[in-house]
Amino acid sequence: MVGTTFKDWCRYFQYKEGANEEDRDKNRADARNALLVVATLIAAVTFQAGVNPPGGVWQETNDYHTAGTAICASDSDAYYVFLTSNTLAFSAAVLVIMSLTHNFPFKFEVRVACVSMIITYGSAIFAVTGDEDKFQLALITAAAPLILRCLIQLLVKLKNREPEPPCLIQAFVGPRNKTAEPPKDETQQAKP
Repeated sequence: MVGTTFKDWCRYFQYKEGANEEDRDKNRADARNALLVVATLIAAVTFQAGVNPPGGVWQETNDYHTAGTAICASDSDAYYVFLTSNTLAFSAAVLVIMSLTHNFPFKFEVRVACVSMIITYGSAIFAVTGDEDKFQLALITAAAPLILRCLIQLLVKLKNREPEPPCLIQAFVGPRNKTAEPPKDETQQAKP
């Protein structure tokens, strides 16, 4: 039963690792499925918002705007905050989808679909964005989640590796090859 306080309600729905291996596997599978659903929903919503920007697009060309460009792009600061945030959410969601489906049976097809969706999104925002310099900002933003994930993985690997002592110390301690036998103490060998 869920408690009456907000804290109890949050604890009830939190991810739990589980006491035994079977519970842990079930909880991990449930978490992966929930993340896939959420990431797919975020990708769908942000894709639609990028392809069809708020306010729509201009239908005619005149002195002030070009047909096919976003109406809200006329207020460039607000539009580019929207475009940057939307692109960041879209690329993060696609990264989560691709990461969680890494060992799935149809992973190649999922990758092709994700890459095609990324190209379509990029083409659509290029078409509705009037300023090419701002479009480059959106492309950099799209790469941010992948770059950040790679940096985190690199830092974790660097943190978890065993540091090797400098070579000068190793010359006195023993050979660099860890499989070689250490030198035997002569005092222990002399005993009959």
